[in-house]
Amino acid sequence: MRIVLFIALLAIALWAAPCGSIALFQFTFIDSALAAEISNGSKIFNANCSSCHIGGGNILISEKTLKKEALSKYLEDYDADSIQAIIYQVQNGKNAMPAFKNKLSEQEIIEVAAYIFQKAELGWQDS
Repeated sequence: MRIVLFIALLAIALWAAPCGSIALFQFTFIDSALAAEISNGSKIFNANCSSCHIGGGNILISEKTLKKEALSKYLEDYDADSIQAIIYQVQNGKNAMPAFKNKLSEQEIIEVAAYIFQKAELGWQDS
């Protein structure tokens, strides 16, 4: 439910931006539960993903990073539904990336996907 709220707020922010303008968004968490979800996502990422994707990079295939441009290029439907595209990749893996659907719970996958999305939007600053 929280992820739906996050996506809805993001859609409203994007819709409200003036046409033709470049908007820079700074996400402010309205609900402490959503902030906790991102914090949990960070912990899950550090425990399961950072060995290959530290700082949003990729130690195995250098061009397939977790940066927004690479996610848009390499994840199917990323531009249409970013969070769902990340969730699908985490669940199912591909090539060198293992599937995590049997290792992480559905909630943990949602939390790490929200974390990856947020970090990609911010350019993996402070990572």
